[in-house]
Amino acid sequence: MVRSSDRGQDPELHLGVLCLIAHRAAETRVMERLHAAGYDDLTVTQARVFARLGPEGTRVGDLAEQAQVTKQTATALVDQLERRAYVERVADPADQRARLVRFAPRGTEACAVARRAEEEVREEWEAHLGPRAAAQLRSALEKLREITDPWA
Repeated sequence: MVRSSDRGQDPELHLGVLCLIAHRAAETRVMERLHAAGYDDLTVTQARVFARLGPEGTRVGDLAEQAQVTKQTATALVDQLERRAYVERVADPADQRARLVRFAPRGTEACAVARRAEEEVREEWEAHLGPRAAAQLRSALEKLREITDPWA
């Protein structure tokens, strides 16, 4: 994913790599905040599934699809999150045979910590870029999301 320059300069990083670098930096900051707040039993892999829970709950199959993991992997991660009291399984009101995974009280608290950390990162990035560049970046990424995010 590196494009070589015709003039012999350093290779230019692919836009996807640049987005990944920024994403990983933000993810690391959020995880550091969570661990510092006492949620140190939450792993990055678990958090990636946890972050996809909808406010009313989400089926394991949908979590697997969104996290791009197998249903078995998503089930194992949800089992771990449930044992650590971050999530709970409840009957789906739309289909009593199905189960939804939703935030347990501890998960709601952890989510609030993560949201504050995300806000700190946003503020830092906007201060670094300036209001105009930050708005342009947001606009470009939202436009790109139209062709890259099937759950948008």
